[in-house]
Amino acid sequence: MIKIRRSEERGHANYGWLDTYHTFSFNTYYDPRFTGFRSLRVINEDRVAAGQGFGTHGHADMEILTYVTSGALAHKDSTGGEETLRPHEVQRMTAGTGIRHSEFNPSETEETHLYQIWILPEKEGLQPGYEQTYFAPEEKTAKLKLVASRDASDGSVKINQDVAVYSSILAKDEEIEYKMAKNRHAWLQVVKGSLELNNETLQASDGAAISDETLLKIKAREDETEFLVFDLA
Repeated sequence: MIKIRRSEERGHANYGWLDTYHTFSFNTYYDPRFTGFRSLRVINEDRVAAGQGFGTHGHADMEILTYVTSGALAHKDSTGGEETLRPHEVQRMTAGTGIRHSEFNPSETEETHLYQIWILPEKEGLQPGYEQTYFAPEEKTAKLKLVASRDASDGSVKINQDVAVYSSILAKDEEIEYKMAKNRHAWLQVVKGSLELNNETLQASDGAAISDETLLKIKAREDETEFLVFDLA
């Protein structure tokens, strides 16, 4: 069963400095039909204006992944983490018992486009932490590259939940398959381009909740189609 979440159906807010779309209920946007999927709680697609950003604020008991698609995002947090996140890098922040951080577009001219994903942790009260890893485009080309996982395997960032996150880039008409284990679920998020998922067509920024499927057949309809797959308990 595949349920598509169309880009234009998401929650939306534009604050001038921030243009944001919410796949699931978030902040002032609430839809009882879309409050998360399995342990996925937030998928926000953000565009941050040049020289703007999120001031210092706090989180607790959440695993937060950030995935920049263009531009850059300067990060600073209360654990001492201070990095600039760019395309093809994945950042994981464990909020745990409490963490404060800020995120800022350091460019004076270029917009930053990013996805921020929140995942409920396997337990509360974890030690706060931060990790950031670069995955070269060729590692993701024509394949599913593991970028986040519970056991940090294959060089992926560690996430404190039974979730495996894959990133991929396909050329037009390239096709890959992903076998779903029994009693597992998946979410596919199109980042760029468009694709066919088991004969369903998804455009850029569309997502899909997947249950009771044994095999995912993913075929790109455009060059440089980029997407994320979340394998969920």
